[in-house]
Amino acid sequence: MSPTLLWFRKDLRLADNSALAAAIELGAPIVPVFIWAPEEAGAWAPGAASKWWLHQALKGLREELRAQGGELILREGTSLAELRDIIKTTGATRVLWNRRYESSLRELDAQVKRALREDGLQVESFNSSLLNEPHTAATGSGQPYKVYTPYWKKVKDRPLPPLALPDLPAMRFPESFPWSTPLESLNLLPAIPWYRGFETHWLPTEAAARGRLDQFLSAAVEDYATGRDRPDCDGTSCLSPYLHWGQIGPRQVMAALADRTDLAGAGASVYAKEIYWREFAYNVLYHFPHTPDQALRAEYDSFPWESDDAVLKAWQMGQTGYPIVDAGMRQLWQTGWMHNRVRMIVSSFLVKHLLHDWRAGAKWFWDTLVDADLASNTLGWQWSGGCGADAAPYFRVFNPILQGQKFDPEGAYVKRYLPELRKMPAKYMHVPWEAPDSILEYAGVEIGKNYPAPIIDHKVGRARALAALEQFKSA
Repeated sequence: MSPTLLWFRKDLRLADNSALAAAIELGAPIVPVFIWAPEEAGAWAPGAASKWWLHQALKGLREELRAQGGELILREGTSLAELRDIIKTTGATRVLWNRRYESSLRELDAQVKRALREDGLQVESFNSSLLNEPHTAATGSGQPYKVYTPYWKKVKDRPLPPLALPDLPAMRFPESFPWSTPLESLNLLPAIPWYRGFETHWLPTEAAARGRLDQFLSAAVEDYATGRDRPDCDGTSCLSPYLHWGQIGPRQVMAALADRTDLAGAGASVYAKEIYWREFAYNVLYHFPHTPDQALRAEYDSFPWESDDAVLKAWQMGQTGYPIVDAGMRQLWQTGWMHNRVRMIVSSFLVKHLLHDWRAGAKWFWDTLVDADLASNTLGWQWSGGCGADAAPYFRVFNPILQGQKFDPEGAYVKRYLPELRKMPAKYMHVPWEAPDSILEYAGVEIGKNYPAPIIDHKVGRARALAALEQFKSA
């Protein structure tokens, strides 16, 4: 039989892979392909941290395929041109892939599908990254959802879709493969190895994703309803980067959750709602493709944002003088990831206390997060900016002092990422500028020297944010 070309993109796994399942069912030899074409994603091509993860994920997928007797063909260039070259070399008559939902990539896939079908090939696409594709959920009037709770009620009782490959059968491969670009030639790793810290925190493989899920379901899920808000504890699954690159899929997560927990239990039910929040993010991105660059609530595009490179840099580098904010930003820089509660704190601080455009924060996260997912990143930042779907009102300003005291009461999280405060007593951990001179001397902290003074007073920042809101409303 003529080969089937299997085009991998953001589905870098063998288990529960719908396109792979279809290819195996055909019975023909399979030619697995990945094409590095960042220009096709436009302004939202993968950032530096995502490229580090992608390098490791491709290496892992290649090893998995080799263990099965296959190979992963790597190419760089224009997707259609590279597919056509591989088709010509192998004599493939079918091309299969799993769907993407970002606007530019969705349009590209449609163009590729039309072109290849005009070439006489069989081309099919599948869903392997969502429980519910965006076109399957609409309001009673046929409109897309902009609020999470009605969306959740619409889809929560739908039967969970079955796994495409509960068990991986043997795959057929051709006797020889076309040429492949060396992984190192894709230049996904930066010349300066600033990412070394990532390697102590992450193993970006499909097997590691399953291991993370198993570990989470064995312990932390039970207390997830409260534990998810504590950055000082290991209370989350940390599956977001694996989900982003498709090394595990939501069907697998939900199937395991249903199998090993009571879905009505406090922890499991809250975790399930987080999986559906990711689904909601894709629903918004699909129906409102302009939102990565423009507010869903268009009036907020005229909000009186400020622009100060020095202030933005202080936030990026974790030098704001607010320990919970600075710990979060340094966790991001060191590990490529940030606890979700802290993401809300640092984004609120940038948008409200510092009055900087949510897009500046979204772009920084995009470049530094290993789980930089366009749908989730956009929804999260517009939530913080009060300008998106189901957004927090702009007048709700997180108090970084109280947030730190409530969710990192002993300062364990802060100490982990701000070693200059490691001897600060818990009483003053989140307000080191209020500590008596004797305490500061004991802790070795000099405010304004080895740890910055607050970049803005909390009360002043809150008042300024509310004043900007009133100016915006009256404009």
